[in-house]
Amino acid sequence: MNKETKLKIRNVTAKAALKFGSEAWALKKREEQLLEAAQMKFFRHLLGITKLDKEKNQCIRGKTGAQNTVKEIKQYQEKWLQDVQRMDTNRLPKQALQYKPIGRRDIGRPKKRWRDQLHLEDQGTGNTPNGSGT
Repeated sequence: MNKETKLKIRNVTAKAALKFGSEAWALKKREEQLLEAAQMKFFRHLLGITKLDKEKNQCIRGKTGAQNTVKEIKQYQEKWLQDVQRMDTNRLPKQALQYKPIGRRDIGRPKKRWRDQLHLEDQGTGNTPNGSGT
């Protein structure tokens, strides 16, 4: 099988499996590293390049014409956010995005939330990008 066919199969199957449900992920650094490692492992195998060849990831992406999976996921999340913001207020995803729990968060380091990842709230003001303040 030639490289173009393998890339098409990857784009249809493996890439879809990696990105499944990613619109709701709050990616941590370690998860981003694992996604990038999986992508690069596939490309190195596809091109017949070993780590001993010391090819940089950017060179390998240039040869395959692929974008970083983490960047694709973040673009997908931003697109999803725009879709949710256009929804009616009675739709469940819009309600979930606007939900503010009552009470306090647990002590210790705060868990990374989807809202924090996309920088939905300005520092200290509580304003959202759409200007609603909720």
